[in-house]
Amino acid sequence: MKVFQVLFLVVLIIPFAEIYLLLEVGSIIGAFPTIFLVVFTAALGAWLLRQQGFATFRRFQENLAQGMIPAYEMIEGPIILLGGALLLTPGFITDILGFACLFPPLRKKIAQYVIENHLIQAGGIFQQEKAAETNVLEGEFRKED
Repeated sequence: MKVFQVLFLVVLIIPFAEIYLLLEVGSIIGAFPTIFLVVFTAALGAWLLRQQGFATFRRFQENLAQGMIPAYEMIEGPIILLGGALLLTPGFITDILGFACLFPPLRKKIAQYVIENHLIQAGGIFQQEKAAETNVLEGEFRKED
């Protein structure tokens, strides 16, 4: 299967699974506790997002100040953003995935996997600019009336 087909299936299946799980939990513990639990996880997720985001940004600045490349922090930033978005989405499955993205040891392992397997290509923009520079012809022109 192609990536877009898998992504389409995930986007299609997750809401149905979330609704089913919310109904099941609601039938076991009741409607108001379920709603409270969903709102509580969203509030906790927003707090964790803020805390982890500031901590990662601080490490990013410290690495830059020391002259080191903040590779892990650049990868962890989008993972934190994804985790925050998942936690603000109502549902228990997305909450579990969101908390996993905001859990520092797991997030570090994901960033390490991305860096070691070269899933993100560094310098792609700069390589395109260098290629464009080699195709430049220099010269002079004069406008004649």
